[in-house]
Amino acid sequence: MYRFPGGVFSDVRLEESVTTVIAFVMGRLEQQRVRTESTAFIRVFDGVRWYFSSTTDPRQSTVQGKLDDLAAMATVGGIQGHPVLDRLSRQRGERISGRPDGTVESKTAVLESYFGELKAFPQIASWSGYLGDGYSRKRIVSSLGADISFDRFNCGIGIGFSMAEGDSRASEQFMKTGLVPGDLVGRQEDLRARLRKTLHYLGNAVDVVAGDHTVVLSPLAAGIFAHESFGHKSEADFMTGDETMLREWPLGARVGPGILSIWDDGTVPGTGHTPFDDEATPGGRTFLVKNGVLSGRLHSALTAAELDEEPTGNARAVSFNYEPIPRMTTTCIEAGDIPKKDLFAGIEDGVFVETVKHGSGMSTFTIAPNLAYRIRGGEITEPLKVSVITGNVMETLGEIDGLSREWEVMGFVGGGCGKMEQNPLPVGFGGPFVRVRRMQVN
Repeated sequence: MYRFPGGVFSDVRLEESVTTVIAFVMGRLEQQRVRTESTAFIRVFDGVRWYFSSTTDPRQSTVQGKLDDLAAMATVGGIQGHPVLDRLSRQRGERISGRPDGTVESKTAVLESYFGELKAFPQIASWSGYLGDGYSRKRIVSSLGADISFDRFNCGIGIGFSMAEGDSRASEQFMKTGLVPGDLVGRQEDLRARLRKTLHYLGNAVDVVAGDHTVVLSPLAAGIFAHESFGHKSEADFMTGDETMLREWPLGARVGPGILSIWDDGTVPGTGHTPFDDEATPGGRTFLVKNGVLSGRLHSALTAAELDEEPTGNARAVSFNYEPIPRMTTTCIEAGDIPKKDLFAGIEDGVFVETVKHGSGMSTFTIAPNLAYRIRGGEITEPLKVSVITGNVMETLGEIDGLSREWEVMGFVGGGCGKMEQNPLPVGFGGPFVRVRRMQVN
């Protein structure tokens, strides 16, 4: 296919993508766009440096010219025996599902079918609706003989709204992601339930008493906690060349109770599905924590070589313009063996976090809840106004003492994970209901 230059490693990532974006604000169509791209990313490694280029002209002659230009800048002959080569994929094969059918008009009709639910709530002061989907097909070929083709599709719908009553305000959103367009149809009752719950919260929420509380995190909150507070810390490029980080984050160290396992898995269906990464390494399950013990990191071939470990299928790029770097796919806390009702039953006074505005963290974390409730005598009771829940990541992991059997995986709608300048990357996250003995609640 290409004449790969001798004396260096090189690969080519060809991408075809079709994305749909439909957006309404207060019933007014603001955006209705279908974008199609054919692109290529080219790179060369000479054992010392990586050289990159990208193009919106993926014809063979154009890509070949860029390969030759990059090789001309490299130092030829220093790649033999390099540990990165031992970790770069030689996979060959194809995993193609095909692009689902559907016109932009039919997708717009699906989104509009939800708007009638909003009319039943005069307390809604503002709202917006969004539908997005993306199909991508990639082929990766390399000088080592790798030649794999794969595709992925995901779609999602989101309704964001703000309610007002007197001096009280509350904002919330309804989201649904899917693997085929049909997954987004007929979820109006779920939206109605979210609207009713937000209205109840608007009229009944009281200020939380700040301090340390026992907290139960919903699967949504637990997944965001795992992603923001632990997943990013597990991306190995944060550790390469950082001896302090490596000493503080050694594999084999106990970081939580024996019931706790956290993994990242590109084969899980959903927004984080990544059958191969952008170096042609197959996706799979990597336990970051296994039975409370730090067990793994997320790698590209380069970071795996630098830390003398193995690639994990996590070298991902947000688009053809960028090099692949260690990124999460679907990151989850593994389910436990306690029924949800029993998880709550042992709490005399605590806080339940159901939905989340946003979260962030590395060594310390913050979670800003949207809907939160008091737990009293093992039951979820009055709504609580909670600004933020915060703490030290490692200390909080050690405070986990219960995980439910019930478990859920989900994803972002209209967004994703940001790292460096690469944003938004589609990822998934989730987990069970997680009980934490003590968290700082404000």
